[in-house]
Amino acid sequence: MPSSPANIPPKDPSQGHPERSNSSSPSTSPVTILLSILSVLSAVFIAYLVHSSTTTTTTTASADQDTATVTRFFPFSRLLSRQSVVRQVSNSAALQAKSNLANLRAEETGFKMRTPVYFISHGGPNVMYERDHPAYSKLQELGREITTKVKPRAVVVFSAHWQAGPDTIQVNTAEITDLIYDFYGFPSHYYKEKFPNVGSKEVAQKVIDALHEAGIKAEGVKRGLDHGVWAGFKCAFDPETNPLKVPIVQVSLFGNEDPAKHYKLGQALSKLRDENIQIIGSGMAVHNLRDMHFTFGDPRPLPYTVSFDEALKDAATAPPEKREQAMVDLLKRPDARQAHPFFDHILPVHIAAGAAGEDKGRRLWTLKSGSMSWAQFRFGEPAVNGTL
Repeated sequence: MPSSPANIPPKDPSQGHPERSNSSSPSTSPVTILLSILSVLSAVFIAYLVHSSTTTTTTTASADQDTATVTRFFPFSRLLSRQSVVRQVSNSAALQAKSNLANLRAEETGFKMRTPVYFISHGGPNVMYERDHPAYSKLQELGREITTKVKPRAVVVFSAHWQAGPDTIQVNTAEITDLIYDFYGFPSHYYKEKFPNVGSKEVAQKVIDALHEAGIKAEGVKRGLDHGVWAGFKCAFDPETNPLKVPIVQVSLFGNEDPAKHYKLGQALSKLRDENIQIIGSGMAVHNLRDMHFTFGDPRPLPYTVSFDEALKDAATAPPEKREQAMVDLLKRPDARQAHPFFDHILPVHIAAGAAGEDKGRRLWTLKSGSMSWAQFRFGEPAVNGTL
């Protein structure tokens, strides 16, 4: 128990009232002075302990300051049995404040934490089974980065396999979504694959509202997830080892091949990143199925695979103020139609680049193989465990 007035040894009766002398200055016993000081300090210390034990919203700064004050003015408090209470209260406050540290810094600096934006090359449904393919492990790495570092509250994804009207975007508002097996000629068990997921009407409406605010026509529909989402996601977010436990809202592309319109589509949704919503574009960096039949079994990349893949890197990693024009010009290259006979698989990276805003792009990885490229991009950097 800490010292208190009741624990102070009684004074010697003979010292109760010091005799007055004929001198004009009173005479006081040193023992009396010491005991009086100890009484005052003990009372202050008890008041501090009572206040600390009843305070539940103390911040790290105030807790650390109070503890430092006690140590400074009451060095003997380390010997008291109540020192553990001080330590526990201080540690509890520190843990509580640490969890809010990023938000406090954001409020002080005016900085907003934003989710990064990703583009993935999803490949065909066979990527789920070819676990020795380098793309499989790279998708897993990206998925773990999202679940362990970004930790979004929802995912908005654009797939190459859903195009709406030339001037209209469709948004999946279904909360329970089936899988769409939009591929042909694969073994029967491919069409029995499952990927657990849920949608979100709330997030879907946020997407629609943001598009309307940007002057883009948008409508809600009920639809399943196509393999451009679930096949790649099953590698990135394995339901057994790295489940994605947040809603997935798929959004269509325009039913046209205009890179500028798709870039602006991404720009319209960029603000969702401030609400901890993850934006992902899913396509292929190079995608020529016709030539794939001629390169089957030969991993050496075709010349246009190499040239276009590097041109894509240059455009996506250009300074943000120059990136939009660079991404538009990318599809004017003479090798663009060789790399992409149809632009549906490259336009998701335009959306991702548009959603990036002022964040810089970075190619995380690439693999040039035959008439395909598996490049992955990230725009912006992920926060680490919620810290800046």
